[in-house]
Amino acid sequence: MKKRFIVLGVFALVIIGLYSQRANIAATLLQRGLEAQMGANIVDDLEDGLHLALCGAGGPMPAPKASGPCVAVVAGTKLFIVDAGTDGVRNLLRMGYQPGTLQGVFLTHFHSDHIDGLGEVATIRWAGGEFLEPLPVYGPTGVEQIVAGFNTAYAQDFTYRHAHHGDLVAPMSAAGLKAMPFTTPPVDTLAVVYEADGLKVEALAVNHLPVEPAVGYRFTYKGRSLLITGDTTKDANIQKFSEGIDLLVHEALAPNLVAMMHEAAKARDNALMTKITYDIPDYHASPVDAAETARDAGVGHLLYYHIVPPLVLPGQQLLFLDGAEKIFPDYTIGEDGVSFTLPANSDEIHLTRSGL
Repeated sequence: MKKRFIVLGVFALVIIGLYSQRANIAATLLQRGLEAQMGANIVDDLEDGLHLALCGAGGPMPAPKASGPCVAVVAGTKLFIVDAGTDGVRNLLRMGYQPGTLQGVFLTHFHSDHIDGLGEVATIRWAGGEFLEPLPVYGPTGVEQIVAGFNTAYAQDFTYRHAHHGDLVAPMSAAGLKAMPFTTPPVDTLAVVYEADGLKVEALAVNHLPVEPAVGYRFTYKGRSLLITGDTTKDANIQKFSEGIDLLVHEALAPNLVAMMHEAAKARDNALMTKITYDIPDYHASPVDAAETARDAGVGHLLYYHIVPPLVLPGQQLLFLDGAEKIFPDYTIGEDGVSFTLPANSDEIHLTRSGL
């Protein structure tokens, strides 16, 4: 019994000692963690191929696991994003990507939820990278106005950061954004908007009327391919250019869930939400639409993104799919952090991360 009390006493003293030194212990662990994290880039550990990660899986509505629309694509060692929704660049950092290495942004259209993070993306890339030119922003005609607006809004910030940090951190030549406009291609046609180091990015027209222009993007690299639709209805043009691709990243709005929101808004005499929930289904594809496109195009895997409405309750995913899982069973419902790897010159498709 006496021995037991001695052991307990020693244990208690150890706990007290550790507790009294908790700040020093935390500082040591933090220092080691910062040293390991500083400059670490997940891209350095990726095998050669085409890689995709959702830096934002949602739409304009707030959601716990789905930030504003943002899709990261890595080809070889080069990092790009498609659209720049709220919190997308911070999610890149959470996933281990370095925004300071970002080669360019591709905009699908100019709805606010797809562009509202551009200023932050440009700023973090500028201050965290070694580029001497602004961040290229590729988009259909009209992207010039978007870029000019952000550059004007951030003009004072450019001068502050340069005055504080100088050319090493914030060279004025690299501040802000540079518009890279292209003409939206006709239906049944692809337009090459970027080609270098084995990567080809092509734009295709999609239907998001009354929003125009609106495009999707097809990426091909070393025998692998993926297509990101942007916002769209079910569209034969998407099916045509998705034929045989490895990964289709398709937006999806669940009409049945939006209808429930519509009825709830009417019951609460909320005229604004009654109108919005009546309007939005007619220019978005449903999960069933996306599944039919994936099936008919013979794609390798379907990833749902731009999820509307947010999925917050257990069992809601099945309501969201509404039978789509029976039409095309090789699917993933996106949330922030979901990532895939398509190794070069193979037919393998690997889910490498299921979320943040």
